[in-house]
Amino acid sequence: MSEESANIETFPAAVDPASGLAAARKMPHNLPAEQNLLGALLIDNDIMEKIDDRLRAEHFYDPLHGRIFATMMRMIDRGQLANPVTLKSFFSGTDDGPDGAIEDYLGELADGVISLAQSADYAVTIYEAHLRRELIRIGDDVIEDAIHPDVDLSATKQIETAEAKLFQLAESGEAGAGLRNFESVTAAAVNMAAIARKSDGGLSGVSTGLTDLNAKMGGLHRSDLIILAGRPGMGKSALATTMAFHSATTTRTGEEARPVAFFSLEMSAEQLGTRILSERARIDSNAIRQGDLNAEEFDRLVEVSNQLSVAPFYIDDTPSLSVSQVASRARRMKRTGGLGLIVVDYLQLLTPQLGVKSENRVQEISNISRSLKAIAKELDVPVLALSQLSRAVEQREDKRPNLSDLRESGSIEQDADVVLFIYREEYYLNKKDPERDARETEEQFNAKNDAFMARLQAAENKAEVIIAKQRHGPVGSINVHFEKSFTHFSDLTDDSRVPDHF
Repeated sequence: MSEESANIETFPAAVDPASGLAAARKMPHNLPAEQNLLGALLIDNDIMEKIDDRLRAEHFYDPLHGRIFATMMRMIDRGQLANPVTLKSFFSGTDDGPDGAIEDYLGELADGVISLAQSADYAVTIYEAHLRRELIRIGDDVIEDAIHPDVDLSATKQIETAEAKLFQLAESGEAGAGLRNFESVTAAAVNMAAIARKSDGGLSGVSTGLTDLNAKMGGLHRSDLIILAGRPGMGKSALATTMAFHSATTTRTGEEARPVAFFSLEMSAEQLGTRILSERARIDSNAIRQGDLNAEEFDRLVEVSNQLSVAPFYIDDTPSLSVSQVASRARRMKRTGGLGLIVVDYLQLLTPQLGVKSENRVQEISNISRSLKAIAKELDVPVLALSQLSRAVEQREDKRPNLSDLRESGSIEQDADVVLFIYREEYYLNKKDPERDARETEEQFNAKNDAFMARLQAAENKAEVIIAKQRHGPVGSINVHFEKSFTHFSDLTDDSRVPDHF
């Protein structure tokens, strides 16, 4: 096994535009690297612990090498010695090896080792050759599909399918962090505490813009999947928009503005932009949509628009996005311009990974929630995903949601690091009026009506954010202020919260 023969033999396909036929070629491979790695393992089984743990039998170009590697892995995992003598019994009586002489071939592998120290490099070379072969296969599929298209598959869908295959290949090629010593873990924890200590609000994550919510959560933490759920009309999209845009534009002391990727599957980018402009310019969103603005309001709208146009806030309103596309676009944004927060509005409108077929809707949602959590971990950013709640909420006297109300799948609760619910009592009170019971006197009915009106007045412009689950903090609820005309959430200020010296 000479050094010269270790070169990877790669000949790109020559495609005839007229016929679409690819010329014969050799796929990327490195047989000497495969032989040297197997020989090193035969000499020293402990080398298995030092090589890339992504390497599998199917990554070898030579099928026999793959079989030898798989057999050695099983033996070593069981604590058995794997060498030419112990291995030969698993291959005897077969046609494996040159001229069937597997015992001689195993001995040649062990005798021909160039360097034990380079075993880890051999493993990387083998794995990268496997990835290149897979890239060629994907490229061939893309060419074949483009030349002979399926009548039901548009060109755009073909691009998405190719992108999904490349994403899955990239995912399989990503090396994990592996086991970390406790010193590095504690150092990261101390660094997080130092960041929170320097922040006025005790933040160690991305700010939500709501003081009490930040106090309970410490912000939105990196690698967390945060679910924000509520029934229609509660304002979950408005709350997500408020939190996301604050994180992209904050100028508060101790807070850092972060680039935000907002995937809006329900509203168009223009509708979302109108909502943000309404909130920041303090102009009714209906007035903006209808153009019912006086000169002063229009000038204020333009001024605010110019101020906000430079914010690192990016909206993707592509309908029916797959979770694979979300991952791909978020990765691209992080690589090119940085990324601090991902928002998905909302989870049930996403489709599962391209190529993944689910038997039912529950499995689809499970796939989506697991994938969103994987995106959060891979990109090391918080993912805020909105979710619908089941109609069971409407059947109860107490309309406050709980974890069992998460729609269609318990896996959402399982995969989420934080589950937030938004609840506005005012919404439900406005839908009903006290009814007079036939047995009630007029005085009793008036007293009941007065109590109802007092309750309605107390709930006016208020919302409750319920922290129903938090892996690394307390649960509970906070009250916030909600302005319907501007669809804006903010800190709630009342007499009980004003300092004594005011």
